[in-house]
Amino acid sequence: MEEFNFSLALSPKEKQRIYRLRHDIYCEELGYEEPTDRENRLEYDAYDSMAIHCLIEHRRTGLAAACTRLVMPHPECPPPLDRLPLESYGGRSLTHPELHPQRLPAGSYYEISRLAVSRAFRTRIKGSEVPGVSDNPHEFTPEERETFSLLVSGLFLAGYALGRMSGKSLAFAMMEPKLPRLLSMSGFHFTKVGDTIDFHGKRSAYCINREQAESGMHRALLPLYQHIQEELGPQLAAVLQSRSPSLLTS
Repeated sequence: MEEFNFSLALSPKEKQRIYRLRHDIYCEELGYEEPTDRENRLEYDAYDSMAIHCLIEHRRTGLAAACTRLVMPHPECPPPLDRLPLESYGGRSLTHPELHPQRLPAGSYYEISRLAVSRAFRTRIKGSEVPGVSDNPHEFTPEERETFSLLVSGLFLAGYALGRMSGKSLAFAMMEPKLPRLLSMSGFHFTKVGDTIDFHGKRSAYCINREQAESGMHRALLPLYQHIQEELGPQLAAVLQSRSPSLLTS
């Protein structure tokens, strides 16, 4: 709360900061995606036009530290905005008999995706590297570095808080096996809802509902969760009010 600022990217300029961070991670570092705008070093797709984008900024330096987005599909939207991103590329892998988007009430779920943490804000965890968590030298104090390992949990806290405040009850995410284990250390216990597929490495679909998230969340994270709600709530309200009522849930 003292080291980082949580905000929604609302203007084109703010969104470009996120698209540039995603370009650096997904296009240059990992080679997962082709740049959408190579000249300006931006990565974005069709879902970004209706997504809610969250940025975590380092207060002292003003650097973009991490970002994620929420995709909230609606049957009235044109394809592919009428479904989750993970349905577009991994729909056949979704095998859970109940927790399948097509078996859930429309407007009750969303996807947290395009999670990215800047290379400058990463730290090693137990000697093994997780995408978004690895060593990188930078001019930060030891006290500042102590907070970096919480960035991934902070992104999911922000994603969950935004979905909760938008009236959604179930969050989906496509993750590699290490990430759910990492998040379980913070009390986020996801349910695996799909077979493992080869999509930029091994990936599986997971989801977490309101009860799982709020009952499992470590008490030490509650002040941060409440802070995120206070920071993002007014911004989210402005976003939702600006959108067509037909695309919103009550």
